[in-house]
Amino acid sequence: MSEYAVDESTIFETPLVELDLGLHSDATVYAKAEWYNLYDAPHGGGSVKSRIAKGMLDGAEERGDLEPGVTVIEPTSGNTGSEIARLASARGYNVEIVMPDNAAGGKVEAVRDAGAEIHFVDADLGYDAVIERCEEIVAADPDRYYRPNQYENPDNPDTHERTTAREVWAATDGEVTHFVAGVGTGGTVTGTGRGLTDLSDGDVEIVGFEPDEQLHAIDGLKYLKTGDHYHPETYDESVLDRTEYVATGDAYDRARALCDRYQDAEVPIADRGQHDLETVREHLRVDDQFVVGTSAGAGAAVVAALDEADELADDDVVVFMLCDRGDKYADIPLWEDYL
Repeated sequence: MSEYAVDESTIFETPLVELDLGLHSDATVYAKAEWYNLYDAPHGGGSVKSRIAKGMLDGAEERGDLEPGVTVIEPTSGNTGSEIARLASARGYNVEIVMPDNAAGGKVEAVRDAGAEIHFVDADLGYDAVIERCEEIVAADPDRYYRPNQYENPDNPDTHERTTAREVWAATDGEVTHFVAGVGTGGTVTGTGRGLTDLSDGDVEIVGFEPDEQLHAIDGLKYLKTGDHYHPETYDESVLDRTEYVATGDAYDRARALCDRYQDAEVPIADRGQHDLETVREHLRVDDQFVVGTSAGAGAAVVAALDEADELADDDVVVFMLCDRGDKYADIPLWEDYL
């Protein structure tokens, strides 16, 4: 039995922060700080993937698909792997994670801290090779493994529909007009989009975004625009009102701009009485810096693009995701010379 421990009660109900993106409209922009999931965990706390890790493991145990003695295995670019490793190890399972060998150091350390075994795959082979390697391992000993399979498991978008959507709706008092999220598995934008569409009777505009080039460095996102790439079953484009495409440089510039903007300024928290504000403020900063991941920078770029296209009104309320903290990426290109 693993001695690794996490507090699963700190998953969900993440805070909204109100951000100044320098828009020319007076639209209100909130960002959902997802690293507040498992905020006391080492190596940068949790991420948006803490949600689906819990949702998928809960679902598997309830259905009897995951039983004692089975090893949990998952392919990942980093965040889902670290969160599955943390939660599954704490529940007493052995864990193996398959990931590209250029994964961000903070994510690798989180997986190792949980005691999981890592199978590295040459990143030059592309992310599809990571998925293929995981399938090979499972095929060689299928009775040994349970794969949550974030790319096909309906518990992924369903978790966001049950939790993220309702949290956004409640925290904005039902005033949200736009929801913006990136596409990796597509679970966040699909599930949250479904939930907000139902709650608002279709009045919330759902905006997804993807990298604009196949060779990109926006962690967690998949390039799906052209070519023969694996398309996650968890991604339902019909939920989206529109899809935007973001360049890596724009994503990093916006992430750095947020860090600079709130270097010395307090980050306003959109409190609805459900958070200990002192604890939230403590965990929003790393070494006195408000640092966000690259996908958060991409989300900020999309919000700015909507504003520049005069598609945001002064009374609009936009919510986008801060999927994880930027210090996890301190050792990768474009961040390492900055942080």
